[in-house]
Amino acid sequence: MIIRQASPSDATGMSLILTPILASWKSTRKGDPDVVLDHYVNHPDRISCVVVCDPNSGRILGFQSLKLARENNDYDLPQGCGIIGTYVAPDAGRRGIGRAMFAQSLAAAQRANLARIDATIGADNTSGQRYYEAVGFCTYRSLHGAVGKKFDVRIDRRPRDE
Repeated sequence: MIIRQASPSDATGMSLILTPILASWKSTRKGDPDVVLDHYVNHPDRISCVVVCDPNSGRILGFQSLKLARENNDYDLPQGCGIIGTYVAPDAGRRGIGRAMFAQSLAAAQRANLARIDATIGADNTSGQRYYEAVGFCTYRSLHGAVGKKFDVRIDRRPRDE
């Protein structure tokens, strides 16, 4: 798989992942290419937005966005916190795509000197919650219909020599 930063030319491929996911959640959010450009690729608070592509077809298999929380953000997070969102095509799961994207996002968070990353996930999105827990997030708040998971960036998680 190829992992790289998203560019405007990726918006259609990213939309092809996002739109059916939003529909499966019965969300009223839009996932068209213009929304992808505005909300992920060209967002002014973007720290990183990685895509994973199939090396043979070039098809985008997933993307992960990391943005900086500003004052009065949609998730009621402290200013300066990271906000992450992860989307993987349903037919591309269980290939390590999420872990590979998170390694890139974590490196970007460290370069940006973030202390914490937040993932706010639907309470009924059990696969999303399992993914974030598998990469090291823990639940720290319950919201109406959602849970907040956090990842403390500055905690050293490297294996220790024994």
